[in-house]
Amino acid sequence: MNAVNQWDQEAAARAASSPLVRDFGLLIKSATRLERRIDAELRRECGISHTMLEVLLRLCRQSGEEVSQRHLADDLTLTSSGTTRLIDRMEEAGLVRRVPSPGDRRVALVEPTDEGRTVFLQAVAVHARTVEDYFVKPVDSEDYVRMTRALSEIDRALREAAE
Repeated sequence: MNAVNQWDQEAAARAASSPLVRDFGLLIKSATRLERRIDAELRRECGISHTMLEVLLRLCRQSGEEVSQRHLADDLTLTSSGTTRLIDRMEEAGLVRRVPSPGDRRVALVEPTDEGRTVFLQAVAVHARTVEDYFVKPVDSEDYVRMTRALSEIDRALREAAE
């Protein structure tokens, strides 16, 4: 191995081991593991995925609010076709129904069914318990306040950068 390749490997190893790379990786790994845990608990106890809960959360947030599939796709950062397939599965499970928009019959609105509302309430309890167990309890209450404040600041900075 020549000297240039040796230096490149050492520089790459230092860069890959930097505190910024390590810390960001820890954030991503923790968020991914928590997401998987929530999804597994929801599937086991309620028969729905975390993404389905996110749809029901959006639909149940304000009674009578009209929510189109397009708005759901934007809110969930899914493709239009991915949202269509998700709503198809949820409709087959009896959780939601599509209704034509009174203002534009080309637009399909999505609304929760009674079964969807029931499952939503069960799922919210499972979600809250899982978040409490794996996001809140592992850290000291003062650290939790600092962490959520810091996450809010990160979110704010990213939203401002996107504008």
